[in-house]
Amino acid sequence: MDERTPVLIGAGQFTYRGDPASSPSPTTLLKIAAERAATDAGLGADALARADAVAVAGYSIDAAGSKQGAIPHSSNPPAQLSAMLGAAPRWAAYSEMGGNTPQYMINVLAERIARGETGVALAVGCEFLGSTMKRLARGLPFDDWAAVEDESLDPPPRIGDPRPGNSPYEARYGLNRPINVYPLFENALRARDGRSIADHQARLGRLFSRFTEVAAGNPEAWFPIRRTPEELVTVTEKNRMIGFPYPKLLNAIMEVDQSAAVILASVKAARELGVPEDRWVYLHGCADANDLWHVLERRDFHSSPAMRLTGRRALEMAGVGLDRIDHIDLYSCFPVAVEIGAEELGLPLDDPRGFTVTGGLPYMGGPGNNYPMHSVATMMGLLRAKSGTYGLVTANGWYLTKQSTGVYSTTPPSRPFERQDPAVIQREIDAMPHPEVVETPEGRAVVETYTVVHKREGPFLGIVVGRDANGRRFAAHTPADPATLAGMETQEQVGRTGTVGQKEGRNLFTPD
Repeated sequence: MDERTPVLIGAGQFTYRGDPASSPSPTTLLKIAAERAATDAGLGADALARADAVAVAGYSIDAAGSKQGAIPHSSNPPAQLSAMLGAAPRWAAYSEMGGNTPQYMINVLAERIARGETGVALAVGCEFLGSTMKRLARGLPFDDWAAVEDESLDPPPRIGDPRPGNSPYEARYGLNRPINVYPLFENALRARDGRSIADHQARLGRLFSRFTEVAAGNPEAWFPIRRTPEELVTVTEKNRMIGFPYPKLLNAIMEVDQSAAVILASVKAARELGVPEDRWVYLHGCADANDLWHVLERRDFHSSPAMRLTGRRALEMAGVGLDRIDHIDLYSCFPVAVEIGAEELGLPLDDPRGFTVTGGLPYMGGPGNNYPMHSVATMMGLLRAKSGTYGLVTANGWYLTKQSTGVYSTTPPSRPFERQDPAVIQREIDAMPHPEVVETPEGRAVVETYTVVHKREGPFLGIVVGRDANGRRFAAHTPADPATLAGMETQEQVGRTGTVGQKEGRNLFTPD
C-alpha cells in the first residue's frame, strides 16, 4: 500500500452538560475533542503537536448577520488551538458555513495527505450555542471565553464556498431560515406522492422515531430519549408547531455544547506514531458538489441532484455498491433531508440498516456546522467493532445546497486514493434546466409549495412559492388572517390557484 494513503486513526467527541457559568470556552471544547481523538488512537496528547495541518469547522456564531457574533471567542481558532496543542501546522484553515463542512474538510485533508502535502492532520469543530444562550438569558459574563491571541497573525484562510445561502429576494420572503425553507421541500414531497396531510405526518413520526431509538443509546446525545411516532408529530404545548408541517421535535436542535474531532495521517505517519492497524479506518470514497445555489432556482423541491451524484461518485470511488454498505448516517436536520437523501441514493425509507448511527440532529444534537464530525467519529467505532464492514456518511449545508459524502471501512483500499475534482459533478448540475424566476409577478398563479410559520402564540405568516401564468417561479406571502393560515395546514395547498400581485412593496398571493 502506498505510504501516502490517507487513514483515519483517531476520533473523539465531547458533550458538556454542566453549569453554563462554567462552560468551556470554544477553543477548549476543540482541545478536549482533539485530545480524546489522540487517546482513541492510542496516543498521548503530545502526539497532537505533530499535526502539520489543522482544519476547524466554522462556528455558527460567525455566520453573517449572527446576533451572537460579538460573544468573546477566538478570531483565529486554528491558530489558538494549535498553540494550545503545541503544534505548528504548515497549513491551517477555518471553514465557511455549512453542515457539509466536516466531511468536506476530511475529503480535503485526505487529498492533501495523498499528494504528500500533509503527514498528520486534525479536523475538529464544536458548537456552544447551548451555554451561549443560557449565559445571555441569565446575564452571565463571557470573560472566561476571551482569547489571548497573537495579533501579528493574519486571519486564517477560509475553505469552502463563502456565498450566502440565499438571495436578497428569497430573504425578503423568509427563505433565509432553515425552519422556513425545509418545510417547503417537505410539503412539495408530500404533494408529489399524493399522501394526505395526516398520512404524511404519521410517516414522519415513524421515520424519526427510529432516530430517537439510536439517540437513546448514544452517551453523547443531547436528548437520549426514545419517543413514539405519535409523540413526535402531535402538537402540544411542549411540541409546538415551528414551520408547518414540522413540530418542534422534528427540528434540529442547535443550542448544544458539543465538539468532535478526527485525526488523519498517511500510512507512513501512522506507522511512525505506532498506531495499531486495528484502529485504522480508510476513506474509500468521497465527493462534493452543490445543487443549484438559490432555492428558487431548483428544478423542483423534492429532489437533490447533488445528493444523487455525490453518493454515486463516492460509491464508485470506493468500488462498492449500496448492498455492501452496513452502516448509514444521512444528514437529518429535518425529515425531508433524510427522505430525499434516501430516495436519491436508492434506499427504501424502511431500510433495515436505518439512516443514523448517532441519533440525528434533532436528538443527538445538531451542532451547527459540525454534526457530521460526530457521524464520522461514531462510524469509526462501528467499523472497528466489525472489521471489514462499510459505512456511508452524507453531509448537507444550507438548504439541501452543499453536499459532501464519504464511504469508510477498515478494509485496506485496493487502489490509490484519488479525489475527483468537484468541478466535474458541478458542471453536470449547473447545466440542468431550471425555471425562470420573476420578482414582481402579476395575475393568475398556482402554488408549487408552501409553509406556515409559527410563533409561540400560533401561526403568523404564510409563505408560498408559486408559478405565474407563464410558468415563471416566484415567492410571496399570503394573507395573514387566521382562517387562511389555518386552512393551509388542514387542506393541501400545492396546486391551488389564486392571484398574485404587490401590496405594500411585497408579493401577495391570494388563493381562490
